[in-house]
Amino acid sequence: MERAKLYTSVSLSLPEWVRDWEVNLDKKYPTDEDKMRLAVELSAKNVEESSGGPFGAAIFNSDTGEVISIGVNRVVPLFNSTAHAEMMAFMLAQHRLRNHRLNASRHHFVMATSAQPCAMCYGASVWAGINRILIGARREDVESLTEFDEGPMPRNWIQGLKRRGISVDRDILRKEASEVLREYARQTGQTY
Repeated sequence: MERAKLYTSVSLSLPEWVRDWEVNLDKKYPTDEDKMRLAVELSAKNVEESSGGPFGAAIFNSDTGEVISIGVNRVVPLFNSTAHAEMMAFMLAQHRLRNHRLNASRHHFVMATSAQPCAMCYGASVWAGINRILIGARREDVESLTEFDEGPMPRNWIQGLKRRGISVDRDILRKEASEVLREYARQTGQTY
């Protein structure tokens, strides 16, 4: 009988379509809407390609508008409950900049996420070194349009982030972000 082996590493990756999709790293994203449009486009493409859940995120240098990293939800295909769009974007940005805390440098960073962060991504935002979060769809949109449970959040979560120097702006392209959630529900046969 073969003995079970203990796994000692894990590998996370964005889907193959990202390579061909070509995010222009020279392009600047000057407005909140520009940044959110990228996050919503990522979420829609992830649904279209059936490569994960209906969530997209992107991290930008606040000073230049340059995209640092992107992320899409990869939970189901990678068998990893932590592979949320925000978490993927955090890890890829940290790897690219070679720093576990992005804003430890003189730069500030903003994350655009197609939907309000869940409990896990909320906590990770503090430690990742993000200075600002832009949110498309709200928690209630996610939970009313999909099967996802976003987990327990502090009642005053926005104030909690602000106390830590992280500002939050919500409802940026909320309608467009919510439509991606509806499309995901249609494709997966969920009715809400």
